[in-house]
Amino acid sequence: MNSATENTLASAPARTTPVRVELKGLLGLALPIMVAQLATTAMGFVDAVMAGRVSPRDLASVALGNSIWIPVYLLMTGVLLATTPKVAQRFGAGLFEQIGPLVRQALWLALCVGLIGSGLLLGAEPILHWMKVDPLLIEPSMGYLHGIAFGFPGMAFYYVLRCYSDGMGRTRPSMVIGLLGLLLNIPLNYALIYGHFGAPALGGVGCGWASGIVMWFMALSMAAWTFWAPFYARTRVLVRFDRPKWAEIKRIVSIGLPIGIAVFAESSIFAVIALLIGSLGSTVVAGHQIALNISSLLFMIPYSLGMAVTVRVGQALGAGNPYQARFAAKVGLGAALLFAAFSATLILCLREPIASIYTPDKNVIQIASMLIVYAALYQFSDAIQVICAGALRGYQDTRVTMILTLFAYWGIGLPVGYVLGLTDWFGPASGPSGLWEGLIAGLSCAALMLSIRLTRSARKRIRLSHTAG
Repeated sequence: MNSATENTLASAPARTTPVRVELKGLLGLALPIMVAQLATTAMGFVDAVMAGRVSPRDLASVALGNSIWIPVYLLMTGVLLATTPKVAQRFGAGLFEQIGPLVRQALWLALCVGLIGSGLLLGAEPILHWMKVDPLLIEPSMGYLHGIAFGFPGMAFYYVLRCYSDGMGRTRPSMVIGLLGLLLNIPLNYALIYGHFGAPALGGVGCGWASGIVMWFMALSMAAWTFWAPFYARTRVLVRFDRPKWAEIKRIVSIGLPIGIAVFAESSIFAVIALLIGSLGSTVVAGHQIALNISSLLFMIPYSLGMAVTVRVGQALGAGNPYQARFAAKVGLGAALLFAAFSATLILCLREPIASIYTPDKNVIQIASMLIVYAALYQFSDAIQVICAGALRGYQDTRVTMILTLFAYWGIGLPVGYVLGLTDWFGPASGPSGLWEGLIAGLSCAALMLSIRLTRSARKRIRLSHTAG
């Protein structure tokens, strides 16, 4: 964020800035985050495409591995995401001396959750057996997960330092490092999948080890950037060593754990659906993975806007301007809905050509094209819920958000999808189509409930500001 934007927040009047000014500030934060998120998600795209060129079995093993590690990753990073609003509010209030101690405790938390995440991935094989996944897919899926587990602690360190930088309005480092990580991932995949440059030919398993190496590269790069760049000097994060202070770590967890559970609740539905589909064979799993991968790429845009809204709301509240905080959320919501209209139109019109990028198999393309239609339909509700969730993080209103999210996804989305897709209660089981229909139901309920919660939280903060005044 440039100095002019900082001054706008610091000197904001009792109401709000013009839409143009807020949109400029929002996009100034969001665009680098978008590039960083797309670069990170593009690694999954590269994995899917390169593994798919080996065989449907390799693509399916990567798909099943993703269905395990991505929810764990999102739970881990959701807990650590509490760093962003805490840093943003201190930055908005000018309390720079409090940022360094906060981030150092968040790094201790990253060590803990990173090691726990690695352990969960290494012990994931019983889940695949329990979900009755094709036995031929279990061994390569676990090999893929072992590589990801290697990189998990590094990714946890990277994410805390990224949240620290984002909270201070500096989102460019994550963009640059994300792009470098993607560029490194491609040749590592090439070497480890196909056995070039003296490396063993691991097939889809090689994608996991390539990703693990890239995770550590990103952690070390972010540490170097925040250590050497002059902008971060006033917070002195990496120039001191602090022992763990469990009271401070507990406060971070009290905000972050509900965020992590809420994010996990959404992502785990996709994971459970992928595992349920795993019993239908490699072709269906591969088609589902293609549709989900495309949806995940598109989701990075509203998700990045949501992360930027967290920063804008947090900094506005730190500067004592709750009107500006509410306005930032509204502008973010409008921008996300405009993108949803564009993305839904794009993938509806180009669903078959897009699916053919991943695989030449006509049966897989047919299934993927059918499921992409559902992905287009939920773009709008997905945009609303992710922006509302981002704004609520800025308000540090995370516990009720968690409850609402759990109810929407696990109380409505998954049961509806299971009944429609895998039972004959309301007619013949519709397979993957019914499961994706459940996703639409869950996302729509989440969008409605989170938007109501955000409206109430914003009004409450404004009333408190009047009382304090």
